[in-house]
Amino acid sequence: MVLLRKNSNLYLTLVRLRRNRLAVLGLWIMLILLLTAVFAPLLAPYHYATQNLVDAFEPPSWAHPLGTDDFGRDILSRIIYGAQVSLQVGVFAVSLAMLSGGVLGAIAGYYGGHLDDVIMRFMDVLFAIPQILLAITIAAALGPGLMNLTIAVGIAALPTFARIVRGAVLSIVGQEYIEAARCMGASDAWIIAKHILPNCSAPIIVQGTLRVAQAILAAAALSFLGLGIQPPFPEWGGMLAGSRGYLRDYAYMAVFPGLAIMITIMALNFLGDGLRDAMDPKLKR
Repeated sequence: MVLLRKNSNLYLTLVRLRRNRLAVLGLWIMLILLLTAVFAPLLAPYHYATQNLVDAFEPPSWAHPLGTDDFGRDILSRIIYGAQVSLQVGVFAVSLAMLSGGVLGAIAGYYGGHLDDVIMRFMDVLFAIPQILLAITIAAALGPGLMNLTIAVGIAALPTFARIVRGAVLSIVGQEYIEAARCMGASDAWIIAKHILPNCSAPIIVQGTLRVAQAILAAAALSFLGLGIQPPFPEWGGMLAGSRGYLRDYAYMAVFPGLAIMITIMALNFLGDGLRDAMDPKLKR
């Protein structure tokens, strides 16, 4: 393939990424989680809502490898189904923030002037509010639910992408090939879409990977507070909230969902750090 020919940017990036063992480990973990989420109905030994009060508070066993909760529901099955929600919210929320923040940042950096001031001052206002507090405020205003949770987390992450894209655009907009495109009659929208944004892809991809981890953590926090996914559908943060009253006697109910969150965020951070090192222009030969 042309894109993977030797000495191409993509080929060299993949080579450097492969040398980073932690990044490869994070990639494998995320692939496993993605496959688990896609094939959850086939992999889960029970349906996430199946209740059996006779088996309530059963510790880990052959029938229930991670035990059961206070309603006799299989914790392993609920964690497997919960991967669907966590990954869906993380990916879609960051995609929303990346798209909207990228467009606003590109417009602000390309046109400058008063338009830049208006857009970036609004981003500064959002950026001044802690991300989790902003997400809680938006989620409380919109109400619980998967779509509202995604919107709340996405808006909270929007200022970061706007700033990153604006900074990258300011470093590119004065280049000779941009002036050449203007002289050839290319429209501003064409220049931004075809010449500027593709050259900003490296920092966007790296930040996007890291932000997915933060989005998953924020979604878990909102569900823990009752502002996210509502029962009976499982979500890792909601599972933690449901186990609060049983920590002394049935700690496993909180340990396993907590481990799922920790491992997912750890894998995304490993992958994001590896991508940042692999795509760093200073390391290119």
